Amino acid sequence: MEKNKAVYASDLNKVNLGTRVLRITMVIIGAFIFAVGLDLFLIPNHVLDGGIVGISIILTQLFGIPTGVFIFIINIPFIFIGYKQIGKTFALMSTLGITILSATTLIMHHLLPFTSDLLLATVFGGILLGIGVGLVIRYGGCLDGTEVMAILTNKKLPFSVGEIILIINLAIFTIAGFVFTWEQAMYSVIAYFIASKIIDIVVLGMEESKSVYIISDEIEEIGQAIMARLGRGVTYLHGEGAYTGENKKVIFCVITRLEESKMKEIIRTIDTEAFLAIGNISEVKGGRFKKKAIH
Repeated sequence: MEKNKAVYASDLNKVNLGTRVLRITMVIIGAFIFAVGLDLFLIPNHVLDGGIVGISIILTQLFGIPTGVFIFIINIPFIFIGYKQIGKTFALMSTLGITILSATTLIMHHLLPFTSDLLLATVFGGILLGIGVGLVIRYGGCLDGTEVMAILTNKKLPFSVGEIILIINLAIFTIAGFVFTWEQAMYSVIAYFIASKIIDIVVLGMEESKSVYIISDEIEEIGQAIMARLGRGVTYLHGEGAYTGENKKVIFCVITRLEESKMKEIIRTIDTEAFLAIGNISEVKGGRFKKKAIH
């Protein structure tokens, strides 16, 4: 028994070590990709990112101090706050990512840009920024303290975290219009929009999963049709109508976003009055989510 426990503990330590190595590696790669997008595409063409990176670029333009220095210094208090509010692992991964980003930005500062075409720089710079940030977030860190500030401010203001981040970035892009040009400020908005969409893809994955709840008088037929035509397993939950007190079966299942249209078609052909609720899921693990073959 003790021997089995020792083997289990050894295997667990190997898994934990492998996970930590993977996390550190991906945060370093993410920070490097972000720095490439920033220094070889956006900054040479005076296009900004949002958040602290955007503020750092503006301060560099005003005072001539390298952007990497500002990125590191301004993020220090937010790393400390993240440690207090979110945890040690988050703070360590964020410190690693921001340090790599700052150092790489300082090294790449004197390299020639890949392109001087403003549109190409905006698009590819935004894509690289999105990939970089997405990887760092996915593996437990962040490259910008704006999110931490938004989470803390959200408790005191009647705005969501997303709305606070949007307000901060709109202010940054407005200032950029005065410091650089309004044309470059508008390109900065495009780069920020592209980056935000790429972040979603990297963090959530290409096949974003969706949870589905269905209430219907034809619940058994719908369940059989989903399994037969989509190849997805379903779970029957037992519910009770609060108004009628009537017992009802509820279908719960998980699908990909590509299957959403077919799911709606299946339900519509069986029961046009069925209640359907679909929500986004950021991650699915365990169970039998793998799709069965449809014959």
